[in-house]
Amino acid sequence: MKRDLVSMLELTDDLPQILDLASNLKNIQTANERHEPLKDKSLAMIFEKPSTRTRVSFEVGMTQLGGHALYLSTSDLQLGRGETIADTAKVLSRYVDAIMYRGFEHSKTVELARGATVPVLNGLDDLEHPCQIVADLFTIMEKKEDLSGLKLAYLGDGNNVCNSLLLGCAMSSMNISAACPEGYYPDSGILRTAKEIGEENNVSVDVIKSPENAVSDADVIYTDVWVSMGDEAEKAVRLEVFAPYQVNEELVSRAKDDCLVMHCLPAHRGEEITNGVIDGDRSVVFDQAENRLHAQKAILVHLIG
Repeated sequence: MKRDLVSMLELTDDLPQILDLASNLKNIQTANERHEPLKDKSLAMIFEKPSTRTRVSFEVGMTQLGGHALYLSTSDLQLGRGETIADTAKVLSRYVDAIMYRGFEHSKTVELARGATVPVLNGLDDLEHPCQIVADLFTIMEKKEDLSGLKLAYLGDGNNVCNSLLLGCAMSSMNISAACPEGYYPDSGILRTAKEIGEENNVSVDVIKSPENAVSDADVIYTDVWVSMGDEAEKAVRLEVFAPYQVNEELVSRAKDDCLVMHCLPAHRGEEITNGVIDGDRSVVFDQAENRLHAQKAILVHLIG
């Protein structure tokens, strides 16, 4: 039976194993050892939204695992000329061993997974970004060893990254406090599910308005851009609304002394995060970016291999 990664919830039973696999694959790569469990396998990568890290990590990851990745923009596909997602899913399933989709609408990700007979991976849509969060949790595990009982403070827009972080932290027995301005809260259904998982794992899942309260006693501070692709028309309003949520030196000083600072990139320096923080001693932003490669490889091996 094929396995998809459309939502973090599909990793409920497998997340610890995938994080351990990411660690093993990183050690193998660091030792420059040849390891090709996906030899002769192919991954179709459909991009409605461009991305540096998603494209490079999946493409390089498949190469290192012995396989091949095929980049497909909507202009390369008949999707751009009216072919249905279901038909595209069925056709690609005859050619490749998995499909990665990075697009605007979660409903399209779901439809693609429903129509495909090979695994479908959500490379980002308007509701979730599970591949990013697997890399984030792996990074925290590397730095802190044990995820259980840690507190992550998320500051800013309750977007797809925030949604998947709520689920991922709750699943990993981490406390999470998301500070978001009113009107920019995370998805209510996902928040409800994350709270239920948090209760089962005896951790708190909270959405609040105060960034100062969120970072109090935090082990990790996490932020993302305030203006995502598709939100450009709202830029002026968003910059004003989110200004109090900037991750700056003063705010970081309110967290634990050994607090990590994370950002999924690309960063708009001087907006959601200052240069001093992103380039500072507490920042693990570029380790986090590197770990997209190792986490993506673990996901691919888990779902395809």
